[in-house]
Amino acid sequence: MAKDITDAGPPPSASLKPNAIGFLDALVIGLNATSPAYSVAAVIGPIVALVGIYAPGVMIASFVPMLLIASAFYYLNKVDQDCGTTFSWVTRAMGPWAGWLGGWAITMTGVLVVGSLADVAVTFFLLAVGLDSWADNDVVRQVLTVLLIVVMTALCVIGTEVSARIQNVLILAQVACLLVFAVVALYRVYADTGTLDSVQPKFSWLDPFGAGGASLTASLLLGVFIYWGWESAVNLTEEVEDSATAPGKAAVWSTVLLLVTYLAVAFAVVGYAGTAYLAENAAEEEFIFALLAEEAMGGWDWVVLLAVSTSALASTQTTIIPASRTGLSMARRHALPAHFGRINPRFRTPDVSTWWVAGIAIVWYLVLYQLSENALFDSLTALSLLIAFYYALTGVACAVYYRRQLTRSARNFFLIGLGPLIGAGLLAWLLVESVADMSDPANSYSGVSWLGLGPPLVIGIGILVTGVVLMVVWRLMAPVFWSEHPSVVDPDLVPGRHGKES
Repeated sequence: MAKDITDAGPPPSASLKPNAIGFLDALVIGLNATSPAYSVAAVIGPIVALVGIYAPGVMIASFVPMLLIASAFYYLNKVDQDCGTTFSWVTRAMGPWAGWLGGWAITMTGVLVVGSLADVAVTFFLLAVGLDSWADNDVVRQVLTVLLIVVMTALCVIGTEVSARIQNVLILAQVACLLVFAVVALYRVYADTGTLDSVQPKFSWLDPFGAGGASLTASLLLGVFIYWGWESAVNLTEEVEDSATAPGKAAVWSTVLLLVTYLAVAFAVVGYAGTAYLAENAAEEEFIFALLAEEAMGGWDWVVLLAVSTSALASTQTTIIPASRTGLSMARRHALPAHFGRINPRFRTPDVSTWWVAGIAIVWYLVLYQLSENALFDSLTALSLLIAFYYALTGVACAVYYRRQLTRSARNFFLIGLGPLIGAGLLAWLLVESVADMSDPANSYSGVSWLGLGPPLVIGIGILVTGVVLMVVWRLMAPVFWSEHPSVVDPDLVPGRHGKES
């Protein structure tokens, strides 16, 4: 059997800093990576436009595949505490070609979204402090966005502990602001003092199939986006105390806490604004919170604006983590050039891969923004393709890796095999539906045609094709990674790099 380089790992002097953060820190980072306030603000209008009062139900339905895939992350992390997560696990279970593409997808999600998140953080902060003219100035906003990315990247390099402390503050500010908004909005609904067409919430809103049909499918695609990012906690597995179980638990719990948060805010928003207002303003995307904050809270609207700003700010930092750690993992396995695997000897973080992710993200943001702001939004829509792809790949890898242990107990069968496979199947279905939807240029933000298709689909296909080309080129230039992993690893022979199967 070929030597498995995952068992060797880097020398101690070149390793990430172990036990740098604890379970709660990992949980907070997983929550912040999803950017709860920004995410729910960005999708609540479009979801309501599609399914009306059943928006809370859609958020429950979208939660199901996320929880099932989180279970896959938990069990795979138990046997392989590698910061490359999907890349490492898929390589071991399904071979180097699938593993490389999984790692490429994770890295590119960071590149696609970091610039937009930083832009939102800057814009909403300027609105919160009354600098509306600055927010409307494209040059000022872009300069501040680039500076913010540089600062947040530097914090990622300085150390995981520093990043965790900052994330703890940001999540408290974000959740506090969201709760204040939800309480005020619901109070005004029941007190009948709202300024819009308020409607009192009902339990029937939790029915995910209330709208049914194509509307449900389209809304589920949006729902998956708001949960994406929770696995950032697992990308820090080599730096978390009790690395065999704590990161996986943090991932699972973050999805549950996100569900509670999203349901509370969805009930408040739909109840206060009513479906007609939200549907009419669906095109405003994340700015729907800016409109609702002024309606519901008057002079205190800055509270909600600050929530969205801190949400995007936190996610700007945490989104860099999975991409940079995946780059590190791929480099030390010889799947990328060796310099991407450099670890700063002082801070013990992957400084080269971190700065590369930030640099490419900045270029992507500036180039697409020059084309049009809609082109930037189209690139975000393309995220759903990459997210569904690598999540589904991870679910399948879990069942394949544990394939000889699935019949040993009911827990193994349902939690390690069937559950992840169902989650992967649901995401694969959403991926196909997403491709069909994106093929129509009319469904894009810009409404224009690129090569006869919608821009988001062209961007998604372009990223995949680029990945395949780079993978083939690297295979020809440096075949070590492929020779070390010539076939699927037998899970009964390789117990894992840091942990043991259970």
